[in-house]
Amino acid sequence: MPIITLPDGSEKSFEQAPSVIEVAKSIGSGLAKATLAGKVDGKLVDASYLIENDSSLSIITDKDDEALELIRHSTAHLLAQATQMLYPDAQVTIGPVIDNGFYYDFAFKDGFTEGDLAKIEKNMHKLIKQNIKIQRSEMTRDEAVKFFQDKREFYKAEIIQSIPTDEPLSLYQQGDFIDLCRGPHLPSTGKIKAFKLMKLAGAYWRGDSNNEMLQRVYGTAWTNKEDLAAHLHRLEEAEKRDHRKIGKTQNLFHMQEEAPGMIFWHEKGWTLYQLVEQYMRQIFKESDYQEVRTPQLIDRSLWEKSGHWDKFGDAMFVTSSENREYAVKPMNCPAHIQIFNQGLKSYRDLPLRLAEFGSCHRNEPSGTLHGILRVRNFIQDDGHIFCSSEQIQSEVSDFIDLTFKVYQHFGFENVELKLSTRPEKRVGADEVWDKAEAALAEALDAKGVKWELQEGEGAFYGPKIEFVLKDCLEREWQCGTLQVDFSMPERLGASFIAEDGSKQTPVMLHRAIVGSLERFVGILIEHYEGAFPFWLAPIQAVILNISEKQAEFAGKIEKKLKKQGLRVISDLRNEKIGFKIREHSMQRFPYLLVVGDREMENEQISVRARGGEDLGAMSVAAFTDLINQE
Repeated sequence: MPIITLPDGSEKSFEQAPSVIEVAKSIGSGLAKATLAGKVDGKLVDASYLIENDSSLSIITDKDDEALELIRHSTAHLLAQATQMLYPDAQVTIGPVIDNGFYYDFAFKDGFTEGDLAKIEKNMHKLIKQNIKIQRSEMTRDEAVKFFQDKREFYKAEIIQSIPTDEPLSLYQQGDFIDLCRGPHLPSTGKIKAFKLMKLAGAYWRGDSNNEMLQRVYGTAWTNKEDLAAHLHRLEEAEKRDHRKIGKTQNLFHMQEEAPGMIFWHEKGWTLYQLVEQYMRQIFKESDYQEVRTPQLIDRSLWEKSGHWDKFGDAMFVTSSENREYAVKPMNCPAHIQIFNQGLKSYRDLPLRLAEFGSCHRNEPSGTLHGILRVRNFIQDDGHIFCSSEQIQSEVSDFIDLTFKVYQHFGFENVELKLSTRPEKRVGADEVWDKAEAALAEALDAKGVKWELQEGEGAFYGPKIEFVLKDCLEREWQCGTLQVDFSMPERLGASFIAEDGSKQTPVMLHRAIVGSLERFVGILIEHYEGAFPFWLAPIQAVILNISEKQAEFAGKIEKKLKKQGLRVISDLRNEKIGFKIREHSMQRFPYLLVVGDREMENEQISVRARGGEDLGAMSVAAFTDLINQE
């Protein structure tokens, strides 16, 4: 007689093992109708799952956080079913849930077109209306291999053959379609309420470029049509804000095939970049960092000692000279330890904070490159703090405050913190990791901030706090990071003399606030849609003359404003003023300053703010007062 404990503490007993849906029915028909799955003793299970022992149970409906993954997982299966009904020769491979949706990879020699997506989507809607029951079953590995081979699903059979023989396999069936899957899934296709197929892409089988190319169909799914519409609207906004488009329109940068993953900065883009770098340089100075510079090429032996060669060797650019092998540095930390190691250090020298705008190169796969958001050459606002164990708490606390302040200055108010713990592949003993993870968790708790645990997501040398900011479209960007490292300083021979005269190894805190400057500039471009706040705008004002008569006066205004530190240009072309205003408005400059005969006579400028607001005529002094207030 199983006793089921519900979230409110109430209990229900049953004569025989009930399914999740049966428990829901015993509570009420409304809940039963809304049930998507259950959570038995913390494990997510199908609504048909039988509860054979005394257990705690939460009924999952579309109001719960777990609902979206269930819906997207089941919609991926629906996509595969609808596709094979229309194209029987299409073989299914894998179809996982991803951020905001799902995809499914197909092996189909004829290939899909964009027009096929509309047909598949229409068929999916038909299957939803049929409210087909989704049922779970089990097979042994050998049975499953034969089953899918008989169906001529050779990719699926290959996946199954790589699974250990003693692991039971679960399959899910809806109508004539059956697929290998761990589950859980929705009770029926009718529970899918809002989805859309988005695009086609290529994908290598098992991610290996030596294998055949498959076709990937991307889709998105949500609990209701309103959320779907909101997501599609965000995508439209994101398309308008694409940094690559704005970068071209505003002449900020370009990229080309001869230097994949590398950026050609144009004058305005480089100005924006320098503004970010100079701001961060000032932040470092105010926070008592010593700015340093380290070599681009370092002998392989140092990377082997630090552990980077084993972890990142495939991602390093390497070169050789005089029978020595060098790596173009992918990060700065081993080099900063070399600076620390110069000269004897004592506890009085700690904390020692080093910062570097270090140029790093990583041989990222070409398929992952994306504008200036994912590149092969980037510069970090990198820093390393060498401190004692007793100083970790205060250093972490100060860094959290500093990072939040910087993000607020750049216009990001919504920031989340995540603690990432030891990965499977790592260096250092478990007791060292225990100490490092506890230090960060204690520092976060002492700070009184909310944080989320990410198990297994730490760096190979230590756990880390990740700072994830949200932009105006609620997209998440992981930028800042703080990592506690007890291992690398010891591996590379770093030490200091403690107060008791003993020789000790310092703790190394790896930290960055904006991370890759290139990526952060890309985030700023999309967040502001190229309409940067005044202090970040590469060009803050453009002076426009109405006719040739005002050209000399416009030049004087330009010189006067530049002397006051403003970034100003003049457009003295023989074009109609309306044309020039429209053209420069497209560039989203903060101010347009128009000068005609009247303004020249009164020694004034006619000021138009971004967005078309006419602020009227004013003196240059009045305009600079306005700017200073801003």
